Order: sequence, then C-alpha cells, then structure tokens
Amino acid sequence: MAKIFDFKAVFEQIPELLKYLPVTLELAVISMLISIVLGLLLAVIKMKKIPVLRQIAGVYVSLIRGTPIIVQLYIAYFGIPMFIKYLCLRNGTVYQPSDASGMVYAIIALSMNESAYLAENFRGALGSVGTGQIEAASALGMTYFQALRRIILPETLTVALPGIGNSFIGLIKGTSLAFTCAVVEMTAQGKIIGGRTYRYFEIYISLALIYWVVTIIVEQLIKLVERKTRIPEHVELVKQKDAAEE
Repeated sequence: MAKIFDFKAVFEQIPELLKYLPVTLELAVISMLISIVLGLLLAVIKMKKIPVLRQIAGVYVSLIRGTPIIVQLYIAYFGIPMFIKYLCLRNGTVYQPSDASGMVYAIIALSMNESAYLAENFRGALGSVGTGQIEAASALGMTYFQALRRIILPETLTVALPGIGNSFIGLIKGTSLAFTCAVVEMTAQGKIIGGRTYRYFEIYISLALIYWVVTIIVEQLIKLVERKTRIPEHVELVKQKDAAEE
C-alpha cells in the first residue's frame, strides 16, 4: 500500500529543485532592477506633473495594478511575438523567435508589474525629501537633475528601501508564475517532478520550504542594508523598533 504522505520525499527532491534556484533569482534580480528605474521615472513624472506624460503614467499604473500578473505574463508571452511578427512582415523580414524569448517576456511582464507598485512607493519617498535641501541645492547653482542625482534620489532610495525590500520578496514569489512563459524555474521544475513521481503535495511542501528560507535570507540582507544606509538621526528610532519586534 502506497504512503499517503512521504515525509522523506520532501527532502529528497530539494536538491533537484535547488538546481533551478539561479533561474528564479535571475528573473527576480533583473526584473527588480528594471522596475526600480521605471518606478522612479513614473514617480518623477507624477511628482513634477509633466503634461501628457502624467496622464499616460496614471493610466499605466492603474492598468497594471488593476490586472492580475498572470494575465500580464500571458499577454507578454503571446502579444509581444505577435507585434514583432507584424513588424517583420511589414519590413519583409522573417520572424525567428530565440530560445531565450520566454525569459525575456517574463522579465518584461514582471518588471512592468512591479514598477507600477514601486512608482507609488517612490512618490511617497520623494515627498519626504525636505524642500529646504532642494532650495539649498538650487541656491548653489545646481539644476533640478543635478539635485535629483546628488540629493533627492539617494534620500528617496533610503526612505523607500523597506518598501523595495518587500517588493523584491514578493517578486521572488511572483517568479513562480513564469512557467506561463515556458520558463523552467523552481515551481515549473516542481510540476515536472510531480508529474513523474505523482507526489505533488510533497513537491509543493519542498517548494514552500525553499521559498521560505530564501525569503528569510533576503529579509536579513535588507535589514543589513538598512542599517548601513539609514539616516543618522533615525538610528535610535530604528533600534527601538528592532528591539520591539524582537
């Protein structure tokens, strides 16, 4: 009689699943870097109230936040090749999809999704930068973009760091949907193993343990970065907060 639950199988499959952890982390890191750039750009556009671009940014954020990530992944995976094929036909060239296309489409979808959420986070962080510092920079002869690079962005990223960390953790877990773009990461490999062994429950427990450990490690790294970059006058306040959490 077969076992209802094989406890041993949970740990036996972890090494095979870990072989695909680099793919998961690659998806998460690249998507996060792109989404930070896009999110900052959207936040600056909305803060500066740039005509036309502000309305476009508003529609973009609303559309991305108002649709499920899995739908966005499917649209990227099927829609982008259709658009590229259309352009190739207009130019009289032959469309040849590459093996890496699925990875690229997944990164595009994940980056766009995360940027819409980070835009609001950055908008709040930008608002926390004192106007006195911006006025002082202007008095020293700095242009807005010089002040943005030297003063506003460093302080904004420091303030937004906890939100960025939470977004990155969510993005790591969100990569589990990349199988919709034919990307074989940990969750996709888990499905493949489950189809071979018929031990789906054990596989998903293994995946849960791996994601949990990765999340704990990322949380600790984010706390370390926060301690290194925090504003001096906030050190004591943060120490009190950390002590209360412990």
